[in-house]
Amino acid sequence: MSLYRLARPLLFSLDEETSHHLALRAAGVSALFAPRVPRVPVRAMGLEFPNPVGLAAGLDKNAEHIDALGALGFGFLEVGTVTPRPQPGNPRPRLFRLPARQAIINRFGFNNVGLAAFIDNVRRARWNGVLGINIGKNADTPAERAIDDYELGFKQVYPHASYITLNISSPNTKGLRNLQQGDELERLLARIARLREPLAERYGRRVPLVVKVAPDLDDAQIMVIADAVRRHGIDGVIATNTTLSREGVEGLRHANEAGGLSGAPLRDHATQVLRAFASALRGEVTLIGAGGIMCGRDAAEKFAAGASLVQLYSGLIYRGPALVSEFASAFRAK
Repeated sequence: MSLYRLARPLLFSLDEETSHHLALRAAGVSALFAPRVPRVPVRAMGLEFPNPVGLAAGLDKNAEHIDALGALGFGFLEVGTVTPRPQPGNPRPRLFRLPARQAIINRFGFNNVGLAAFIDNVRRARWNGVLGINIGKNADTPAERAIDDYELGFKQVYPHASYITLNISSPNTKGLRNLQQGDELERLLARIARLREPLAERYGRRVPLVVKVAPDLDDAQIMVIADAVRRHGIDGVIATNTTLSREGVEGLRHANEAGGLSGAPLRDHATQVLRAFASALRGEVTLIGAGGIMCGRDAAEKFAAGASLVQLYSGLIYRGPALVSEFASAFRAK
């Protein structure tokens, strides 16, 4: 029995957010007992990944645990979401487990320490793997100024990131998902794409740009996003963030809590969206599969649907660090 399986009953007996922070602090110890992760190199977005299994943003919001999480064998880490100014997020409780369906609902609301402290944390980390930084807007920034927040975040994190993700799909910041719509998305991507060239010249490297999308998109919305991504030279799409749907958890305790649902019930829907982006983009853009990946078979399904890389969050909560090796092995066997 793995160390994590022994520790999980204790963690799950605690308040969800308390156990979340406790598990992060113990990640370095967990790494000592985790299975060795096979080396399965992947080249994507102009970057070399030692394996295609990454940590999704949201677990290490403040980039405080990069070294410990890196020791678990991930091929890449994504930290954040970070906003220009510190903000507390939504009131607690704001994280809920639904263990009967291996699901999680969160309504954190981009709680984070802000760009200055976040970047200090990144600088202190010794891990030298592929690091994605996920950026967003402050909750009190007016909708008409939202792009200013992304511009500031992009400029500030650029020299510290292996790639940068624009989070325009969290359901927990009012109006954020409007940035996935045609005109709003066009303005955002045009502004950030223009910024990238002078920054690349200044720092001597072109940092890949990724967009993280919601699972709650119809075919027409997917085509609009795919066209904009292609037109503005975006390097990657993460499909997907959490869902507002409660399909698969109806009647369970906490199922009616506000927030985004992740975990096993999201898997099929997220894979459908991933497959739709793969069809629309036809290999022109790197796709990163996320949402409901709870075992090696789920990871293999994402790779088959068009993902070059995958990310986990809820699977790590329910299955522990051994999942990293299981996912990497699924890619090697594909």
